[in-house]
Amino acid sequence: MLGRTLREVSAALKQGQITPTELCQKCLSLIKKTKFLNAYITVSEEVALKQAEESEKRYKNGQSLGDLDGIPVAVKDNFSTSGIETTCASNMLKGYIPPYNATVVQKLLDQGALLMGKTNLDEFAMGSGSTDGVFGPVKNPWSYSKQYREKRKQNLHSKNEDSDWLITGGSSGGSAAAVSAFTCYAALGSDTGGSTRNPAAHCGLVGFKPSYGLVSRHGLIPLVNSMDVPGILTRCVDDAAIVLGALAGPDPKDSTTVHDPINKPFMLPSLADVSKLCIGIPKEYLVPELSSEVRSLWSKAADLFESEGAKVLEVSLPHTSYSIVCYHVLCTSEVASNMARFDGLQYGHRCDIDVSTEAMYAATRREGFNDVVRGRILSGNFFLLKENYENYFVKAQKVRRLIANDFVNAFNSGVDVLLTPTTLSEAVPYLEFIKEDNRTRSAQDDIFTQAVNMAGLPAVSIPVALSNQGLPIGLQFIGRAFCDQQLLTVAKWFEKQVQFPVIQLQELMDDCSAVLENEKLASVSLKQ
Repeated sequence: MLGRTLREVSAALKQGQITPTELCQKCLSLIKKTKFLNAYITVSEEVALKQAEESEKRYKNGQSLGDLDGIPVAVKDNFSTSGIETTCASNMLKGYIPPYNATVVQKLLDQGALLMGKTNLDEFAMGSGSTDGVFGPVKNPWSYSKQYREKRKQNLHSKNEDSDWLITGGSSGGSAAAVSAFTCYAALGSDTGGSTRNPAAHCGLVGFKPSYGLVSRHGLIPLVNSMDVPGILTRCVDDAAIVLGALAGPDPKDSTTVHDPINKPFMLPSLADVSKLCIGIPKEYLVPELSSEVRSLWSKAADLFESEGAKVLEVSLPHTSYSIVCYHVLCTSEVASNMARFDGLQYGHRCDIDVSTEAMYAATRREGFNDVVRGRILSGNFFLLKENYENYFVKAQKVRRLIANDFVNAFNSGVDVLLTPTTLSEAVPYLEFIKEDNRTRSAQDDIFTQAVNMAGLPAVSIPVALSNQGLPIGLQFIGRAFCDQQLLTVAKWFEKQVQFPVIQLQELMDDCSAVLENEKLASVSLKQ
């Protein structure tokens, strides 16, 4: 049961094959078994069991709230949860308990979802590995998969297994690990520059970033207000669509939300014919750092569409090379502004120094923030200085508009969806990852994902195949603004064509037979 899709488990609940309480207990048991992955910061066991009890009563009375009723979910620990500690993986917010739920959390609860807990992340979501939080790094479940370990045995030079575990990607790595290890069926992440799609690619999941304004940001502790979007992590596209249907819609508490173009509840139509589609391949994304395996799979994916009658065009996004610098200036500038609220006065950490208000501010922020956060605050304040504002911040805003226009021009040329890599390579070992500093890692790992956030477009990462190391590789589809449903429909067709295997975690689980029930049917394998 744990390895089934959200839709399949929802049907099982409705048919009485399993109760919400039994399902909740199975997930809680697995959370305890996989504690060493460090996916969760807080496990809300009592809350989840109480919610399961209420869900069970509704099912008995024939009053199910929908597909999410009784479904275990997890939430990244930068979404406010009423009565449950929300830390952003930072000393600054240790012990902080919000008095309200984020809109997306409330919508999940209103539809009967069971909140299993709050997941780990990079501190204040600043990172691409889920390694820089105060609660320690998240370990990728694929480090312990049968597929990866069998490949490692063939490598005579492999290192000590205990120290050679893989990163999940980030910053929503805890949410990705939670879904990948079967401890829940869906999880919320946040996506500012790829923080949902990046870990999805590394953990063999579907990672969906909705159009900016489609899903409310209210209650998501802000990193970059103009780019932050709640993201969705699931094991298949249909499941992501179910969660999107629950979350999408205007919110009076978030003025950036727009009228909901999604018909709820909805099922994605099955796309039988792709011959009318035009797939764009951005030539600027073929960078030297791209691994040969990812490049090959990207090419084979384009060939697959072409062989099925779709038109495949090379397109140009000419300002792509400026996106990393532009993103850095805009991101750190908004970070500097957003982090100003953490001063030790109203909530969160406060130091013991009482010499002066200024000394208290300085000591509180020094103790509360890690080096990465402090570094971004310093950079942002530099760019916002009066003498630098025009040369940095204003210029970056102008370049952002050019980047957004590149996408508009590509779609106006007749392209329906863009197909790109999600990451440069498969997940790397932790010890290799930490050799680079946070900024360098983020610039490298989010090279294909940052521009989408600056343009406000929907994008989804789909697992395609396993690398020669036995690790997941994902590809990214980018759609027109607010054409999220069309994007997911294309992604669903592609998902059905590729033969992506289910993660095999025999050593972590007593009953793996249930997990392997969900082997995906496929007609084509891109991995030859």
